[in-house]
Amino acid sequence: MSLLNRTSSDTRRAMRASARQRENLVHDVKAGDHRLTVDEPVASGGDDQGPSPQELLAAALASCTAVTMEMYAKRKGWDASGLRVDVRYMPAERGCPTRFDLVFNMPPQLDEDQVEKLRVIAAKCPVHRTLEGEVAFDERVEQA
Repeated sequence: MSLLNRTSSDTRRAMRASARQRENLVHDVKAGDHRLTVDEPVASGGDDQGPSPQELLAAALASCTAVTMEMYAKRKGWDASGLRVDVRYMPAERGCPTRFDLVFNMPPQLDEDQVEKLRVIAAKCPVHRTLEGEVAFDERVEQA
């Protein structure tokens, strides 16, 4: 059964996003109550009016990782201000794995034990777990 056909109690954690073409490859994306513009770079035929979907994937991983680490630090009473997560992402070629390189720029006020705990916690962010886990797709076509 697809996520869209499940009852509200089944989908209470389900996220929803939609994309609608505005012009060329520019799309208006709605995610929850937020809106953003997504496009492809000029070299790929777009107008570069916003991040590409691939850039959004890297941004989702970077931001989710940073938020997860910061939430953990906050619960522990640690000052993690200045923490930064950089993600470099190379889409997979056929037969090769997708590769994400994450760099954790830790603030100097954290000691070695705190840094190590945050490094371990980073892999527990929901986007990281989704990307490393098994993914299934339910697809259907609806006529407008």
